[in-house]
Amino acid sequence: MIDDQKIDRLDRTRELLMRALDEELTPGEREELELLLADDPGLRAERERLGRLKEVTAEMKLRNPPEELWDGYWNSAYSRIERGIGWILVSFSVIVVGGWLTWQFVTELIADTEMPPLIKAGILAGSLGLVILLVAVLRQRLFVKKTDPYKDIVR
Repeated sequence: MIDDQKIDRLDRTRELLMRALDEELTPGEREELELLLADDPGLRAERERLGRLKEVTAEMKLRNPPEELWDGYWNSAYSRIERGIGWILVSFSVIVVGGWLTWQFVTELIADTEMPPLIKAGILAGSLGLVILLVAVLRQRLFVKKTDPYKDIVR
């Protein structure tokens, strides 16, 4: 089992190595790291390996993507934004108008004294069931559309 002192020394050594790579060592820390490096050839090899890795990554550059990719990206971004705004506006209008129509329908149905209560209850239950089914189907279609692995395949 590794004792706490060895773990603390290992953590301190790693910290000093990283700070040395970033050129953030104070003179005291530089001296401390040199003493640690003098005692451990494996640590010296690690410092060399990390130094080479830093050199290689500093020289790396990302390739610019082709213009076609950017065109497709912006077209899809704009269309997603437009569709999102469109769906928000349609949803808002359906909720407002649908709510108002439902309110009118329910108040007229309740106010009607000639219709038997059982028929009223049947109409309300059927209407509620229809709304629940509609919401369930829409929700399922939207969920499947997001996770459909074949949605981008053109026939």
